[in-house]
Amino acid sequence: MALIHLDFFSNVLGKCVKADVILPQNTAGQIGLEGSAEPEFPTLYLLHGMSDDETIWQRRTAIERYATYRGCAVVMPTSDLGWYTDMECGYQKYYTYIAKELPQICRSFFRGMSAKRELNWVAGLSMGGYGALKIGLNESGSFSRAICLSGAYSIEGRPFAPYWNAIFGEGEARTKHTIAFALEKLKAENRPKPLIYMACGTEDALLGDSRKTRDALIKDGFDVAYAEAPGGHTWEFWDSQIEAALLRWSVQGE
Repeated sequence: MALIHLDFFSNVLGKCVKADVILPQNTAGQIGLEGSAEPEFPTLYLLHGMSDDETIWQRRTAIERYATYRGCAVVMPTSDLGWYTDMECGYQKYYTYIAKELPQICRSFFRGMSAKRELNWVAGLSMGGYGALKIGLNESGSFSRAICLSGAYSIEGRPFAPYWNAIFGEGEARTKHTIAFALEKLKAENRPKPLIYMACGTEDALLGDSRKTRDALIKDGFDVAYAEAPGGHTWEFWDSQIEAALLRWSVQGE
C-alpha cells in the first residue's frame, strides 16, 4: 500500500485542507489491484470523530492493514468540528466539501478511484458515524455502502447553545440535518438504498441512539448489518469493528 499526505485547496471551504490517503499497490509497485489491466478499486471515505483529525485512524487502528486485505483505497479527511454539515451560521460548508467536492478532487488526483456507485463507500465513528450515515442516505446515488460506528445520530437533542446553534440552527432549522429527514428524502426521491453496517459497544452512552436508528432503517427496508459487543466509546472497539465491516464487504464479498 501507498500512504500519501495531501495538502490541497478546497474551493468549497475557501482554504487549504489536509487528507491522508491509502492506495492499493500491487507487487509490481504500481497503483491498483493484482491482475487488473487498469487500476480500479473501491474507495472508502473514512471520517473522524470530535476532537480528532485526518491522522487519527492511522494512529489508533490498523486501517492500512485492513485496507490491504480488502484491496480498497482509504481517504481520511478532516472536517474540524463541523459535524460534516453545511453550517447554519454560513461559516463553512463541511457537508458539501466532504460529500461532493472531496471525491471529485481525489478522482482527479488518483488514477483508479472510480465514480461508480458500487465502488464508493463512506464510514465514520461518533461524529463521523453521524456524518457517514447522513452522507450515505443523502448521496445514495453516489455511495453504495455506509459504515457507522457508535454514531452520534440525535443532533436534534443537542443543547441550544452557540456552538450547536452555529452548526445546526435552532428549533425547526435542525430538522433538515437529522437522519430522519435524510431517510424521508431518500424515499421521496426513490433513490437506491445503501448497504449499512452499524455497530456500538454495550457500554457506550450512544447505544440507545444506535438501536433506535437501526430500527428506523430496518423498518424502511434497508439491508442493515448490526453488531453489538462489550466495549465503550473506545478505539479498541472501533478498530475491531472497522475490520469486521471491511471483512464483510471484501472485494469478493457482498
